[in-house]
Amino acid sequence: MRSTRGFVKPLLAFICLGIAAMWVYAFGFASKESVNRIGDTKWQQFAERRCAVAEAERIELADLRKVNEVGPDALRERAVIVDKATDTLERAIDDISARPVADEKGRAIVPLWLADYRTYLADRRSYADDLRAGINEPFAETKVEGIPISEKISTFAADNLMKSCGAPIDLSV
Repeated sequence: MRSTRGFVKPLLAFICLGIAAMWVYAFGFASKESVNRIGDTKWQQFAERRCAVAEAERIELADLRKVNEVGPDALRERAVIVDKATDTLERAIDDISARPVADEKGRAIVPLWLADYRTYLADRRSYADDLRAGINEPFAETKVEGIPISEKISTFAADNLMKSCGAPIDLSV
């Protein structure tokens, strides 16, 4: 019994030292740069401006009618609004896709972000099709490794100071 107790204290001390070393490394030596951050600030600024225009267009589409004012064609009308809102995003992503990225890291990861965005757009189109078919289910988006694709899109946008380019929450319940 006594030999076990003598073994536990050094083990706990070693574990505590290891945890302390991990935090010293994390706060003092580990890179603080986001894995999503690209170096082309002109591209980032262009994308943010273009997404801000799309965001303003979506705000104009807001349907603020009260529930009791909605008639039997409500799902089809909502589908039309979702399509128009998705059109604003698609035009923005098309414009952003046409602009080349100047830095090597950006050329590697921006196409991945754009591909995720196109998947998200397809999810929105599918949702609008469901509404037209009379299916009134919550918006469901693609998940990548268990993470909603909108989260990946918005994280990249935030890391690159492109807040307006995050996935909109207009279809959230």
